[in-house]
Amino acid sequence: MATLFISDLHLDSTRPRITELFGRFLRDQAMSANALYILGDLFEAWVGDDDPSEVGAHVATALRQVADAGVPIYFIHGNRDFLVGQEYAARAGFRILPDPAVVMLYAQPVLLMHGDLLCTDDVAYQAFRSQTRSPAWQAGFLAQPLDARLAFAAKARAASQAHQASLRDAGNLARFEIVTDVTPAAVEATLARYGVDTIIHGHTHRPKVHALNVNGHDCQRVVLGDWYEQGSVLRVDADGMQLEALPA
Repeated sequence: MATLFISDLHLDSTRPRITELFGRFLRDQAMSANALYILGDLFEAWVGDDDPSEVGAHVATALRQVADAGVPIYFIHGNRDFLVGQEYAARAGFRILPDPAVVMLYAQPVLLMHGDLLCTDDVAYQAFRSQTRSPAWQAGFLAQPLDARLAFAAKARAASQAHQASLRDAGNLARFEIVTDVTPAAVEATLARYGVDTIIHGHTHRPKVHALNVNGHDCQRVVLGDWYEQGSVLRVDADGMQLEALPA
């Protein structure tokens, strides 16, 4: 059996085919896994555990079936679903981990992250992240009526799309690729800070296993793919790891 890692599903009602693919993945693969780790952006948006989304309710039921089968499920917040709370976690049967989190994976320490903390060249996003991860900001936001929170989420999504479009429209595609990807210095500093040789993360939607050398140590950075057109899963067992695409 393998330990499975996924990220960046961005599930919502406009992409039912991907929600169905996720359901098949849970039934056909996750049920027999050692553990399932979801490294953020399970949902396209989440405004609180009273979110009325039918997709959210469906996913909670499907995940709970996996958890009830004896498979541990772990979740790290992403930049889209950082308001997933303990109430939803209890419904879905998963445990929320801090970001970053060090876990033991087949006797080796591995650092798990959503990945946005590594994108330090995107200064505007990092400022937004710092604000919205504040407990005071979150308490104030969650105290607002549901309609106001849903409107804010729609506005934030539009602003994010406009921000990325502005980077592209600047006529410098290379700059866009740099700003929206991890910063090498941040990766090296994070590996050194946590004393690990492996980072697994999502967020950038650039699936690949990167070989690195940090302070004379052979390291690797494993990037999970998104679920926009197909699925993406990392399988890890005692023999190694493999990134796989899941056809929709």
